[in-house]
Amino acid sequence: MWRHLELTQTVLHQKLKQQQIVFAGNAQLKIYGRLTCASGKRMLKNNRVFFLNEDEAIAQGYRPCGHCMRQAYKKWKDATI
Repeated sequence: MWRHLELTQTVLHQKLKQQQIVFAGNAQLKIYGRLTCASGKRMLKNNRVFFLNEDEAIAQGYRPCGHCMRQAYKKWKDATI
């Protein structure tokens, strides 16, 4: 997991290009989603974290976004009820 504020623009672009960053999350809300998510794009930089994959996000205690990852969110929600 990488915090957005700890990465320089150059390092961030390199990680994106090399597909080392595939998902983004909100550290305050503990939600992760796709980089293309409209909700995630509105997130403040100081709350944004990046993940290599879903397994890493889940291991850190994050849940799927209900907007960009509807099926994963539904599966998570059904499992928590």
